[in-house]
Amino acid sequence: MQLKTLVPSALAVTATAVAGGLASKDSQSLWYAKLRKPPYQPPAQAFPIVWPILYADIAVTSSATLDELERRGQTEERRRYLAALAINLVLNGSWSWLFFNQGKLATSAVAAGALTLSSADLTRRAVQVRGAKAAPLALYPLWCAFATVLSSHIWFLNRR
Repeated sequence: MQLKTLVPSALAVTATAVAGGLASKDSQSLWYAKLRKPPYQPPAQAFPIVWPILYADIAVTSSATLDELERRGQTEERRRYLAALAINLVLNGSWSWLFFNQGKLATSAVAAGALTLSSADLTRRAVQVRGAKAAPLALYPLWCAFATVLSSHIWFLNRR
């Protein structure tokens, strides 16, 4: 993996994590505490463990995928992967703002679904290029699918 690819990928993923983290500070708010949540809601301590692992996986797998596409001379496919990654990171960072900062439960559930689809697509693209070496990225859409179910259930429990 080339540093010239890893650094921008890691910076983009870190910016997404920081943006999401800034919005998620409201997870300690009275509004969030009052929300009805399903019994399978993970403990708060799970999120700062899971997300950094997923973010590191996104950065490393994406960098290696981009490098491989460059090595193969697949410039157009590399450009498409970069676009898919950018869209994914925007969706990723947006969810926290929609849910925690804006309190838009329905919109955030839809955004979580879009993020799940985007994450599955990103994983598909990486696996097409790198095969089993990109398989760990599959944890990302799985987590996002869980987040979609959880977000939707919170919306359902708190609809008015």
